[in-house]
Amino acid sequence: MENVKDLISNWIPVKLIENDNQVYFEWLYLADVPFIDPFFDETIAKCQSHNYNSKQFKFISTIQNSIDWSKELDFVELKGLVFHVSRCGSTMLSQSLATSSENIMVSEASIIDQILRTDAFDEDTKTLLLKSVLKFLGQKRFPEQKHLIIKLDAWSVFKSSYLRSIFPEIPFALLYRNPGEVLRSHQKQAGMHMVPNIIPLSVFEITSKEVQEVSFRQYQVLVLEKYFQSFLDFYEIDQNVIMLNYNDGMKNVIERFVTFINVDYSENELNVMLERLKRHSKNESAVFNGDSYKDDVLSANLSQLNVLHEKLNANLIEDLAD
Repeated sequence: MENVKDLISNWIPVKLIENDNQVYFEWLYLADVPFIDPFFDETIAKCQSHNYNSKQFKFISTIQNSIDWSKELDFVELKGLVFHVSRCGSTMLSQSLATSSENIMVSEASIIDQILRTDAFDEDTKTLLLKSVLKFLGQKRFPEQKHLIIKLDAWSVFKSSYLRSIFPEIPFALLYRNPGEVLRSHQKQAGMHMVPNIIPLSVFEITSKEVQEVSFRQYQVLVLEKYFQSFLDFYEIDQNVIMLNYNDGMKNVIERFVTFINVDYSENELNVMLERLKRHSKNESAVFNGDSYKDDVLSANLSQLNVLHEKLNANLIEDLAD
């Protein structure tokens, strides 16, 4: 008879479901599909056609099942959390790291965001759930795997202090970029967090009145200000955090991040990571020739944002001087 470990191997929780005041997990079978896509949801989509996942009925469990089953897993060590402001090279960083077969690189997993933002649990239960989900995401499915690295959603930076409370020894990275370049990218195609009310305003601590008083473009400035200020606030109080700047060059970003998380990759693995920089972050088949929107006119007031950006740069210079 199979034991629990065999039964749950290659399965991960992918969604929280609330029904009749109860919360459940929906599960998905990964088979042998690795986390090498630019985003978590792309990997999930690849797996949906598997026979286990395409049945009429979904696999559902209680949250206690998840906590109990995670104790049976073999999983790799969590090596770092990546926070970012979006459109700042975070996908390129994660895609470069994903080239190493030693890494399990999970990018913007919706299940993590759901747990972080739900009010369905008290904090102790939320912490147990989050740790159990990371064990499932980091389960050792291939012999070479040694490290779990998590890139969070941009707005997860507002949960950085909570995450530090449950992962006191884990390196945190804060990746940012020149605000004009970030905003020009969103001007070309806005991310969901840059459109009012797709994600609740309370996540950003922005009021409805503030939204009514600013233009659509200025709202995006406001969100970026919130990210920059959260970076500054967290950097000021934390001792195990690094500032990374896209404008410092992605080669430097990758090399500094790898050094910071204290992983000894082979020279060949590092070279493959850097080679990945020549291809587009979200489409590996395309050569990356720079951003097409870099000269677009930006119609927004960036004065406060530029002040925050200068403070981030000052912290980066301080980091580099150490």
